[in-house]
Amino acid sequence: MTVAATNPMPTPPAKATHSLLVPNAAMGRRNAAEKRFRAYGLAAIAVSLSVLGIMLWSIFSDGLSSFFQAKLTFPVTLSSEVLDPAGNGLREEMTKVTTIGYGKLLTAAFTAELAAKGISTEGVTDKQLAEMISKDAPGVLRAKVLGDTSMLDQTITMSVLAAGRIDGYLKGRVTMETAERDGNISPEQLQLADRLKTARILGSSFNTRFLTSPDASDQRPEAAGLGVAILGSAYMMLLVLIICVPIGVATSIYLEEFAPKNRWTDLIEVNISNLAAVPSIVFGILGLAIFINFAGFPQSSSVVGALVLSLMTLPTIIIATRSSIRAVPPSIRDAALGVGASKMQTVFHHVLPLAMPGILTGTILGLASALGETAPLLLIGMVAFVDNYPSAPVEGFMDPATALPVQVYSWASRSDPAFIERSSGAIIVLLVFLVVMNVTAIILRRKFERRW
Repeated sequence: MTVAATNPMPTPPAKATHSLLVPNAAMGRRNAAEKRFRAYGLAAIAVSLSVLGIMLWSIFSDGLSSFFQAKLTFPVTLSSEVLDPAGNGLREEMTKVTTIGYGKLLTAAFTAELAAKGISTEGVTDKQLAEMISKDAPGVLRAKVLGDTSMLDQTITMSVLAAGRIDGYLKGRVTMETAERDGNISPEQLQLADRLKTARILGSSFNTRFLTSPDASDQRPEAAGLGVAILGSAYMMLLVLIICVPIGVATSIYLEEFAPKNRWTDLIEVNISNLAAVPSIVFGILGLAIFINFAGFPQSSSVVGALVLSLMTLPTIIIATRSSIRAVPPSIRDAALGVGASKMQTVFHHVLPLAMPGILTGTILGLASALGETAPLLLIGMVAFVDNYPSAPVEGFMDPATALPVQVYSWASRSDPAFIERSSGAIIVLLVFLVVMNVTAIILRRKFERRW
């Protein structure tokens, strides 16, 4: 009989187990890294919002005052002896009286009003008194009289723009200390402005002409407006919309749904992506060489600006449209083809309606980006001084015009502080346009959005 071994088999050592519910060193390090990453993200957002807030505060604090303008209000007698020397009441004869004559009439009426109200003009010469009235005022009065010649020999109450330095004094941009070193204004004129404000001859009111008037010369910053720039930008955006949307959407549909996949389509796709990354000033050089020097289009016209901006915007619209079409599930196409729809019917009846929110969003954002471009427009001459409104479409597309970003650049490059104020005001108007376009994109996206 054999004796079995009674020694038990050795028991293997128990493996250490870690529960997810019990904290350990590795989990602590992972949680700490996650908290740090979250803190970095929040810090980045806070810094971005702070910089944005500082930028907006700077723009609005400097630009909101441009929507208000100092004005002088006093009665003016439209003497026929001055405005109609021939005495026959014919408009053709009255046009011979220049703004110099109207300026003398305004100065005389202003002086008479100060004397009638007992306002002292001590220390202010007659020339300085005339300089307190904007040089734009005689032209405004002349246009008013020539528009209605029956006003002769009547006394009307005129509200004319005050000079730029007087307007700056009311806004705090000009002080007594700066006036002592400024050859365009004197402390005595500012003291007279205080007395005029007390007598309610001088006051500040909302300046609608800032949105409707054309640009003004360096001698009349208080009369400069955005009328031509707004109209020029509207013309360009209309033409860009007409050019880019049909071409961009049609190109995207063909490349995504109908084009064969070969080296030629690959080459086209690479070029479209590369064009989207080309600096905007290159398109300006291209527009100058092709549309102006070769094709002979007039400089600083809306049509040239629209063609240049269209070249910039097309790649963006094509890429956005292709992404929207590609986002439609293949099952939609398979289902349509399965019930007998043709390829054309599948694309236009099923794919495009579902891709429409993304197409509209990409198009509007592309137009908003084009609206803020400056460099290419400078090269085609839109920085030129334009004080005449372009005609109505279609003739107006060939007339000289400017654009909002170019107007911002033009005013910011001038020396008078009043133009710097107006430059910030123009930025506010441009931001309003951009916000409206972006909000429109969001509304259209939600309106046309469909679920599948």
